[in-house]
Amino acid sequence: MKSPMKISLTISGQRRDNAPQITDWSGEVAVPCLSKRIGRFLLLTPLGISSILTVVVALGLILVLSFQRTDPTALFTDFSWAAYQDNVFRPLFWRVLVRSLTISALVTLVTVVLAYPVAYFVSFRAGRYKHALLVFVSAPFFTSYLLRIFGWKIILGFNGVLNSALLWLGIIDQPLAFLVYNPGAVIVALSHAYLAFAILPIYVALDRVERALLEAASDLGARPAKVFVKIVLPLSAPGVISAAVLIFVPTVGDYITPTLVGGPDGSMVANLIQSAFGKANDWPAGSALSMATILAVGVPLLILFSLGHKRATATP
Repeated sequence: MKSPMKISLTISGQRRDNAPQITDWSGEVAVPCLSKRIGRFLLLTPLGISSILTVVVALGLILVLSFQRTDPTALFTDFSWAAYQDNVFRPLFWRVLVRSLTISALVTLVTVVLAYPVAYFVSFRAGRYKHALLVFVSAPFFTSYLLRIFGWKIILGFNGVLNSALLWLGIIDQPLAFLVYNPGAVIVALSHAYLAFAILPIYVALDRVERALLEAASDLGARPAKVFVKIVLPLSAPGVISAAVLIFVPTVGDYITPTLVGGPDGSMVANLIQSAFGKANDWPAGSALSMATILAVGVPLLILFSLGHKRATATP
């Protein structure tokens, strides 16, 4: 007669009683009815369904609309390249796209340069105040993005806080008009709005750096600057890259900030797309501009990621 199942746990070759591992009468571990792979798939199912509905279906609809005729009564009747020929191949689109990529690149550079020292201080020097500083860094998320941009419009405006302060101090005789409605104002506002998105991933990467490596390097006579360049900076590079991607991609498609503080000289490609969908009511044109922007931003990023992955796998 077979003996009943017994419960035991084996860790490093030693058996521990009162453990939850289940074995059958032969002493072999019982195989669960639901494999771990299926369980992980089921956990990802809600996210996958929502991603398909909100991203894949939406992009597919935009792709189809980009090959439609401008006539709204003829949508989904025949395919045409007219939306691309009339909008994407115009010099205006490429001029605005280059300006958008330049502004986003500068915002990414400024934000990462400002975020790295803050993340380094929180990770290595904050001590028991680390969690309080992380809450302080996350404070901008507690307010509306639109309110923060309006705040910069009030600060940089012709009769704003900055001009009023300079007039009161006697530094200037009349308000400065170049503080707002230009690409510089867009860079300042976007850098402040996305600063937290750079600090947090860089902090996570720095916090994972083994302190034992730093101590070993110091014991071997390495100076703090060399320790930072040879150990800390390379190990934190994934966080820096993640922060750069998190900032560069959404800032290219930002249209609220250029609308409020950019003016005609600071408009970006998202403003063209919004105008095509909204004021012009030309959905094929807006879809064509959207697909061209996605390709202009996505293809270089995919190439860089592919090269980085090949380099990482080739490194012994």
